[in-house]
Amino acid sequence: MSDDRAAVATVGDVLASAVVAYEALVGTAEPIAEEWQYVSDLAAAWRARFDSVLSTRRDEAVPASVVLAVQSASAETARLTDPHRAIDWLSTYPQIVLLALGERP
Repeated sequence: MSDDRAAVATVGDVLASAVVAYEALVGTAEPIAEEWQYVSDLAAAWRARFDSVLSTRRDEAVPASVVLAVQSASAETARLTDPHRAIDWLSTYPQIVLLALGERP
């Protein structure tokens, strides 16, 4: 007998994958030595914001469209190789993730 129920993604699942993509983005941005403190501070602030959402919504189910939106944004960040462009995305990417989840950035 097969299980016809579709797997349900949660806010926790979405943010777990978003954190992996964000950490890779931070790694791409880190070679710019004069921006290291900015990158570090910005990353800490967005990690804290993600943690805040996780603390209240971790097990909440999300629609497939949210998963797809975050996957698409993550794929876009994965294509970045220029550290300066990565720095540009350090604020943009988390805002996309949070907006997809229905959160205020």
